[in-house]
Amino acid sequence: MAIEIQSIFNRSIIDVIITLIIIVAVYILLNTFVKRFLIKKARTKRMKHNVIVFTSLISYLFVFLAILFLVLSLTGGLTSIGIAAGLLTAALGWALQRPITGIAAWLMVIVTKPFEIGDRIIIGNVRGDVVNITITHIYLSEFGGTVGGEETSGRIVIIPNAVLFEQNVINYTAQNEFILDEVAFTITYSSHIDLAKNIAKKAAEKVTKEFVENVPAKPFIRSNFQPSGVDIRVRYYTIASKRQETNSKITEEIFKAIMKEKKVKFAYPHTEVYLNKKK
Repeated sequence: MAIEIQSIFNRSIIDVIITLIIIVAVYILLNTFVKRFLIKKARTKRMKHNVIVFTSLISYLFVFLAILFLVLSLTGGLTSIGIAAGLLTAALGWALQRPITGIAAWLMVIVTKPFEIGDRIIIGNVRGDVVNITITHIYLSEFGGTVGGEETSGRIVIIPNAVLFEQNVINYTAQNEFILDEVAFTITYSSHIDLAKNIAKKAAEKVTKEFVENVPAKPFIRSNFQPSGVDIRVRYYTIASKRQETNSKITEEIFKAIMKEKKVKFAYPHTEVYLNKKK
């Protein structure tokens, strides 16, 4: 009799596991198909962010329901679940303080949206573009890091969500896709300052012409005195992810234009000696 009951119990467990495997397989296929379909239809960064977050929430809910189904099938009642949950909470409460903090940080990100997938951010001393937000970690496509400037390094930095309660977060693209940048150079006091300013402004307008209609302001000039000359600073808005590229192109345009001009000369540290012959 005992052997027969054990055999029935074993068959029951096997049936539950097989059923759960089938449900999981079907869910994975559906989730993958729906996620890819919605991402293709998404037209903006915010829409893509919402799709990824929504499918992640569904996945976490599915895992919870699958575990609940498994426990109910094996124990046969809610009372056993309550007892098991109480014991589990007591045993793991202390050990899971950090992960629980991470989940709280994840909820904060989902609700308040200090950044979204696709945003360029800095967390502490880590800089990168947000490529994924999970319940435990944030995935950043690093820029800089291996090189100077802000070009993508190719590395993925994984940051625990709990860090968000301890570090400052800087979002480059919270308001829009553009960021203010500048190219500065120094001209001699004998140079034609208006011509130098015009060269710098035209160079910035030429390089940023593709998106200049969408930026908060068009290129503008600022200048200030230096011991050996006058600093000319052309400031412009550029796409955050192309900051380094735009800066480099404007620098080249300014250099080529000034090298052709006789009325504008670059100032640089050097020494000149004048000999004054007296009779």
